[in-house]
Amino acid sequence: SEALNMRISSTQYFTMNVATMSDQQAQLSQLYAQISSGVSLSTPSDNPLGAAQAVQLSSTATTLAQYTSNQNTALASLQLESTTLGSVTQVLQKVHTLVLNAGDGALNNGDRGSIATELQSLRSQLMTLANATDPQGNYLFAGYQSSAQPYNTNSAGVVTYSGDTGIPAVQITDSHLVQTSDNGTSIFSSVAPIGTSSVPAGAAANTGTGVIGTVSLNNPTDPTNNNTYSINFSSSTTYTVSQTDPATGAVTTSGPQAFTAGSAITLGGQSVTISGAPNAGDSFSVTPATQGSMDVFANLSQLISTLQSPISGGASTASYQSALVTSMTQLENTINNVVTATATVGGRSQEVQALQKVTQNNTLQTASNLSDLTQTDMIKTVGKYTLAQNALQAAQQAFVKIQNLSLFQYLN
Repeated sequence: SEALNMRISSTQYFTMNVATMSDQQAQLSQLYAQISSGVSLSTPSDNPLGAAQAVQLSSTATTLAQYTSNQNTALASLQLESTTLGSVTQVLQKVHTLVLNAGDGALNNGDRGSIATELQSLRSQLMTLANATDPQGNYLFAGYQSSAQPYNTNSAGVVTYSGDTGIPAVQITDSHLVQTSDNGTSIFSSVAPIGTSSVPAGAAANTGTGVIGTVSLNNPTDPTNNNTYSINFSSSTTYTVSQTDPATGAVTTSGPQAFTAGSAITLGGQSVTISGAPNAGDSFSVTPATQGSMDVFANLSQLISTLQSPISGGASTASYQSALVTSMTQLENTINNVVTATATVGGRSQEVQALQKVTQNNTLQTASNLSDLTQTDMIKTVGKYTLAQNALQAAQQAFVKIQNLSLFQYLN
């Protein structure tokens, strides 16, 4: 067979070697740039797959940074609300103490008027707290209308709410949306679903000395606890009970029952006592808390009015005492609602704090992964640089030696 001989011209040889050394020089320059800048991935062409991963990690880092900011904002808001609600509870407890004092039979009209004055001051304090703001000037209890003061007093002296029932919330992780505050209605004009008592009251037109007591809950699951009850006296010793179903409006009235002062009167799953001596035509009511007045400011105003009204014994004293029982029950329902709300706010704060730790760990891991992709591994890269430098020097030396070889040198 005929042998095939391939000849390489000097021009081809020169071109091939120059190209090889040029590639080595480019690699050396790239490694030097990575060492000097500390960045191993400056352009997508450096590592297309790594560049795609880096873009995704950068996006994740941006999202986590936003969640971190949202968590900090949410936690600050919740902690401020918790502190404010604690102050609200303290004011309401002072009111509670004053109502207890107001029941002292030794007080005269002047004493009761003094208590009313103290209550007016506490109502003002409560209103100030209801208009509390965060460091940015946003009202805590205005719902979505956080730029406008939610509670104001109109020309008639009535406290009005101009906020809304919105529930501000913020996204703190991909899957968690946390409520950052409560609107005024849910705090100052609502009652909690648990721990709330029905509200007893005596009719303003009563002429006897009957005084209604607080309501006892005997069977919480009885559906008729949601009914409104009216105890109507046909004589000083006989009464009937009418109950109204709020869903249908249907009224059911019992037959006449014998009255014994201080004995329990059963109202579905509840019971109540009436002391003293009611007259014929007197009536008393028991209303579920959600169907009566839940506005703490309106209830306080009514309490202040009760204390400011002179009493002269007999029916007026009985009406006053029943009114105090009504006010006390409403107040305790409000305190229970605020305490419940405070506990809920605390739970949300704990949730945010737990997710802060998760987000912090994810942020650190993302930063580490991004650094592994984009930052120069100095030990590894310096090693590569040294090898590339040695390879380039060797190639340059070999090229020079081979280039100097010539047939004429051998002939000479």
